[in-house]
Amino acid sequence: MQKLLDELEKLNLAADSYVIFGSGPMVVRGLKKAGDLDIIVKKNVWDRLAIEHGVYDQQKGWIVIGDIDVFYDWEPWLHDVDLLFETAEMINGHPYVRLEHVLEWKKLFGREKDLKDVEIIKHFITDR
Repeated sequence: MQKLLDELEKLNLAADSYVIFGSGPMVVRGLKKAGDLDIIVKKNVWDRLAIEHGVYDQQKGWIVIGDIDVFYDWEPWLHDVDLLFETAEMINGHPYVRLEHVLEWKKLFGREKDLKDVEIIKHFITDR
């Protein structure tokens, strides 16, 4: 995870302009291993990164910068991205989407790997 966070820091994003989502909130708690890093950024940051890095993938609908996937929304699963920013948890200097929101998204997305993560998150929340 540290390699991914080092890569993220090179983007020089203000802490209030992005949140780490996807499996990142699980990885930082030791519940899963990292493969890549998904972040959601505010629209103005999205626009800047798309221009600076020129790596917007129209088929995917997000920007890929190394091992970081950059989104400005999380449609169609979560409609209130502002809530993700407002309720983010700061862990080791980085904002992470709350596990409750990750749980909601993984239930809705419903892939086999997501359903496994749902169970892991439920046990983690219950055991706290």
